[in-house]
Amino acid sequence: MSVPSISKTESFQVSVTTLCDFAARSGDLDLRFTPGPSASEGMEGHRLIAARRAPGFASEVAVQGELGSVQVRGRVDGLSLALQLVEEVKTHKGPVERIPENQQALHWAQAMVYGHLLCQQHGLAHMDVRLLYFDLLKQKESRDTRRQQADELARFFDGLCARFRQWGEQEKAHRTQLQAALQALEFPLGQMRAGQRQLAEQVFMGARRGRVLLAQAPTGIGKSLGTLFPMLKAMGEGRVDKLLFLSAKTTGRATALEALELLRAHPHASVGAAGQPHAPGADGPLSAGREAGQQASDSAQEQGRRAGVPLRIVEITARDKVCVHPDAACHGESCPLAKGFYDRLPQARLDAVRLADAHALDQARIAAIAAEHAICPYYLSQELVRWADVVVGDYNYWFDTSAFVYALAVAEGWRVGLLVDEAHNLVDRGRGMYSAALSGFALQGLSRLAPKPLKRPLTRLRAQWNRVMEPLQPGYQETELDDELLMALQEFIGRTSDFLSEHPADLPRELQQFYFDAIQFTRLAEEFGEHSLCDVVRPAQLPEVLPRGRLQDGVLTLRNVVPAPFLRPRLGAAACAVLFSATLQPPRYYADMLGLPEDHGWLDVPAPFKAEQLRVQIVPVSTRWNDRERSVEPIARLIVQQYRRQPGNYLAFFSSFVYMRQVHEKVRDIDLKISLWEQTSGMSEAERKSFIARFREGGQGIGFAVQGGAFGEGMDLPGSRLIGAFIATLGLPPVDPVHEAMRKRLDGLMGEGFDYVYLYPGVRKVVQAAGRVVRTESDRGVLYLIDDRFQRIRQRGLLPAWWEVASGSSSSGTHSAGSWPLRECPHTNDQA
Repeated sequence: MSVPSISKTESFQVSVTTLCDFAARSGDLDLRFTPGPSASEGMEGHRLIAARRAPGFASEVAVQGELGSVQVRGRVDGLSLALQLVEEVKTHKGPVERIPENQQALHWAQAMVYGHLLCQQHGLAHMDVRLLYFDLLKQKESRDTRRQQADELARFFDGLCARFRQWGEQEKAHRTQLQAALQALEFPLGQMRAGQRQLAEQVFMGARRGRVLLAQAPTGIGKSLGTLFPMLKAMGEGRVDKLLFLSAKTTGRATALEALELLRAHPHASVGAAGQPHAPGADGPLSAGREAGQQASDSAQEQGRRAGVPLRIVEITARDKVCVHPDAACHGESCPLAKGFYDRLPQARLDAVRLADAHALDQARIAAIAAEHAICPYYLSQELVRWADVVVGDYNYWFDTSAFVYALAVAEGWRVGLLVDEAHNLVDRGRGMYSAALSGFALQGLSRLAPKPLKRPLTRLRAQWNRVMEPLQPGYQETELDDELLMALQEFIGRTSDFLSEHPADLPRELQQFYFDAIQFTRLAEEFGEHSLCDVVRPAQLPEVLPRGRLQDGVLTLRNVVPAPFLRPRLGAAACAVLFSATLQPPRYYADMLGLPEDHGWLDVPAPFKAEQLRVQIVPVSTRWNDRERSVEPIARLIVQQYRRQPGNYLAFFSSFVYMRQVHEKVRDIDLKISLWEQTSGMSEAERKSFIARFREGGQGIGFAVQGGAFGEGMDLPGSRLIGAFIATLGLPPVDPVHEAMRKRLDGLMGEGFDYVYLYPGVRKVVQAAGRVVRTESDRGVLYLIDDRFQRIRQRGLLPAWWEVASGSSSSGTHSAGSWPLRECPHTNDQA
């Protein structure tokens, strides 16, 4: 394995890439060649080079060697033992001579290490070492070959290992101590909550078996601890090398960091006579912590029990949120934090891992270390991912087209344990990651901004754009991908890449953004299929005669409908994965949309709440579009009556800001004394915090919000901070041309277009919003479901099983989807 880890012989294993990145990098951070090739483009470039080689020229050849306790492994891009030639291939875009010298030196270091390992492995006296750059745009090779004697290569390798050895010994000790500590780790809160143990056991079994688990677990049982603890125990068994906790929201990442700090600082279990750690009141695998034959030394156990868990936790954050010089380009001639970045990185990295022994390296701590050493905080955090045990970040770091952690994990061979928090969000987020749009309005003004070398490709692109758009009618319509337009986009991208390589600071911001959009569009066009739509939205009013030099207006979109084909290989690249949320009904919808393997596990954890904790009342008022104006006053009076009957804090959810404001104004007209506050569009972080702060313990007032927005999930208001909620409408997306096109496509693919586009996402938003009311086993509250469609049996079956829903004089419970534990391994879709 190329990940830094401990083998059975206790040697420290490291990849060739990591060794060279650590010991052979120097000088400036320089990203003038980004966006570089995507992972798929790079792999395709390597395949093209391999296909050009003569028979007997091998590709992807595994090699390894060692110096003392450092064991180095990697894969050679190209090898001919008959010619004694090793080849290191690097794909790029733009003139090869513009690749910075320090980057070329790094590439040479990798090639020479491979040369040494092969000389050592085959007893060769010399090796021809070739560095080959392949321009993906021009399909052109640039080669440089140097004959190296075996002793020269050995001295070079020894020098790198000498610089790495002390760090490697430190990492070896860290991994040994960590594994012992994790084997002895107890659950930090004593007994687990109801349902939490069931969740933890299934997560642990899934990690042991390398499985994907879809887990619906209710609010209030502690899902973050219930997934992190068993995954860390699996790490203690050597099942995974690194944990990756992903969340769509800042609140989810904050909760994970709090849970990890609790686990890291918690005292460990005592060790029994057989050397097995025991958790209180439990005899299962989470208590046993390891299998026979995997026991650490007694001294390591004792050291692990005395100290906290030496768990390195790193939070990674989007570049635009941590960038200190947003107006500067990422290279030493523009940004002072890029100048000499790799010269100052070693000490910053050392200080960071020392601090990690006592604290999680969250955004603020990483920023402080970066400021102390005058380096970029974003790229420091990326470096720290290599040496972290747990990484906390957003979905995009694993699932996006250019996901950094995913690419690094694949390159390094890490066995990643993947935890996906609030996984219901991954459907829409996945669609967004694999969609792309081009705007005629954005393209319109680029010609006057473009430098001279880009005028011609832009003129051709404009002509192709007008040719495609001119025959299309106003409004929304599906269309076909146009090959000539794609060729014009490719030419524009190629010429812009060439220009950027020569003039990295001279491209206007608007032109640079269109360049990035064009790259995303063409990449997705290569993978276009039934999972996506190609559509155009044109203005309602089109000019009869287009003025000279004016572009046809419109937005051309590659719109992903089913993200499964893109997400499936990302899930497959993880050693194990758990996708969990309080709302994953029906499970087959999420299995289909997220691309879960057929043998995935399904777990539905019963809620710890009782029906009497939440009085659920259906109000049969039509909130359909044509009836909304008539519904405003009855809903407002219902809200006021409930508030007068039981004063306290309430939340009222609506399907749009317009509808919300109408009811808000009517409530204010009816009773001026009630304290009201409302969500506004585009609220800042500070404004959101202020909205939540109005829900004080023992307070009285009504907050108005939109379903599916910032306050529909991830907001914890226990006790009297919230005693009731009003939810108007089923939360269905609007019936518009875009959603109708998606419905038709899903009718063809799944046979359930309406449910997949409208019903399931809508009811999920209802359940998420309702989940704000009862957060603990002592909470009590009231919930009004305002829409006559809630009376239908079909919609009732998607509501939480513990609710008892009253409608008029009738009362009915709902069914539970049940559970399929991993030990039974059924096909999830059979259950539906």
